[in-house]
Amino acid sequence: MRMHEVQSPPTRPGHYEAPVSLDEVFSLMARHGDRAMVVAGGSDLLVELDRGAHAGVEVLIDLTRVAGLDNIETTDDGGLRLGALVTHNQVVADPRCVEAALPLAQACLEVGSPQLRNRATVVGNVVTASPANDTIAALMVLGAQVEINSSTRSRTEAITEFIRGFRRTSLDPGELVTAITIPPKPEGQRAMFAKAGLRRAQAISVVNIAAAITFDDNIVVDAALTMGSVAATVVAAPVRELLVGRPLDETAIEAAAQVAATTATPIDDIRSTADYRTRMVKVMVRRTLQTLASGDHTSRWPDGQPLLWSDDFDGTYPGSVESISLGRGDVMSCTVNGHHVEATARPDLTLLDWLREEVSLTGAKEGCAEGECGACTVHLDGAAVMSCLVPAPRASGTNIVTVEGLADDGQLHAVQSAFAECGAVQCGFCTPGLLMSSAMLLDEVESPSRGQIKAGLAGNLCRCTGYVAIETAVSTAAATKSRPDTGTPDP
Repeated sequence: MRMHEVQSPPTRPGHYEAPVSLDEVFSLMARHGDRAMVVAGGSDLLVELDRGAHAGVEVLIDLTRVAGLDNIETTDDGGLRLGALVTHNQVVADPRCVEAALPLAQACLEVGSPQLRNRATVVGNVVTASPANDTIAALMVLGAQVEINSSTRSRTEAITEFIRGFRRTSLDPGELVTAITIPPKPEGQRAMFAKAGLRRAQAISVVNIAAAITFDDNIVVDAALTMGSVAATVVAAPVRELLVGRPLDETAIEAAAQVAATTATPIDDIRSTADYRTRMVKVMVRRTLQTLASGDHTSRWPDGQPLLWSDDFDGTYPGSVESISLGRGDVMSCTVNGHHVEATARPDLTLLDWLREEVSLTGAKEGCAEGECGACTVHLDGAAVMSCLVPAPRASGTNIVTVEGLADDGQLHAVQSAFAECGAVQCGFCTPGLLMSSAMLLDEVESPSRGQIKAGLAGNLCRCTGYVAIETAVSTAAATKSRPDTGTPDP
């Protein structure tokens, strides 16, 4: 009898490898075979391991120290190339991506929360190959290609060919996706991404769509439409023949919406019925094409979206010239709250559990163990992250700040004082994570608007539902930080 995933014992790798070159990566993959798994952001893999998936995996091969994989580059022909470690927040923050690949930027902004987007990678989202993954529809409509490498060969494959089925790709044993390339944006193209979820953040898609329409004057000369979460894979709707050679008017839009709804073959699941999904496809396609026809698609991009980055963080993590190899009995070192720390490495733990069990810092809490609640938020090398989704040895050589390190020589941080003043602390379980996100938000945005505060705290759930007081506390802390110190109390 097969156990439910929550009953399965977790898979606990006993060894961690962090090579600094792809040659080393491929060598490790060959040496360990099925006993090893490659990890980049880890936002999916660590949840799967905790649920007992990938039984028999004993080694994690972490790519984050391989130089160059976290770069976004402009290609010789004017397209874009995203390395395997490029995170969703890097795409959101890059003006080139917003200008030349707006659907991808919009899709990346819909993934999880700021903390999750600071770790989760675009390539990881593609390799997972779930039909609900937001970036796949965007990349398909943009004509993206996948770069695949192994120790013996390199190849490039269209993303439409790379994804072979539900959570299945064309990767052979020993192969890695090292980059995704997006061709130059055609002149006259308008493109966008849209998503329907059960809440405004941290939501898996009920339906997502991406559309790219190329115009010559007001006549459509090319058209593509893709849909996610409505079939076993992300699917393309055959709308090109309907739209090319005519204006994108209401008649054409209605015909395309009808064809898209007919193409979708959704299922009933916990998030939606199949009937609702089909109805939503028609509505979303209609509204998306109306927006593209009017040219209003770019106005929907929110300027000043919080990333939860410090001033000196650019989306990439410090590299390394030396590989790291750590087993359960080894010792690793890092800086935690300004102090040098040496402790047992524990490849079998997450960063959250390592901080609590090996460093005795219990401020960060486990509320969900899957990056949903934000109670475990810490700062890693200048970015807010969910520590429950970071392998513990990833902390080797890094600079970490936990809630215990917010106060400075006994002086409370502005957000700590404001939370007490505004009654933003209720049961207190979620408070450490909220404080860490709020502190990073104020490092990034001196005077955040209410909308920026909501966006910055989107990854933090309060079980007592006291968000108004929390948002007020962040606004109060911002005002306190920006107020000149005159040496006398304010009236």
